[in-house]
Amino acid sequence: MAYSESLARRVRHLLAPHRGISEKKMFGGLAFLMSGNMSVGIWKSSLIVRLGTEQAKAALEEPHVVEFDVTGRPMRGWVVVGADGLETDEQLSGWVQRAVRFVEGLPCK
Repeated sequence: MAYSESLARRVRHLLAPHRGISEKKMFGGLAFLMSGNMSVGIWKSSLIVRLGTEQAKAALEEPHVVEFDVTGRPMRGWVVVGADGLETDEQLSGWVQRAVRFVEGLPCK
């Protein structure tokens, strides 16, 4: 399993109302970009979330959240939310919306 297709469908549904969304295979998974900036991604059955440095630090205190580190070098400003933290649509939507709010503040690529 490279990445969860069911999680990808759920994320696509949540991102559908937003403009400038594209998908790209990255990190052995699937990334969702907004105007060229990665916002969220799927790695196995987990969600990669781009939050920025301060928000990511705070998110690490939440259940099912760890640093984004698939290469042996953690990426600051990013976290991974495990499948147990994405079971409900409300949980997933909360993480996706947090990433969207952060990425909307970045310049388009």
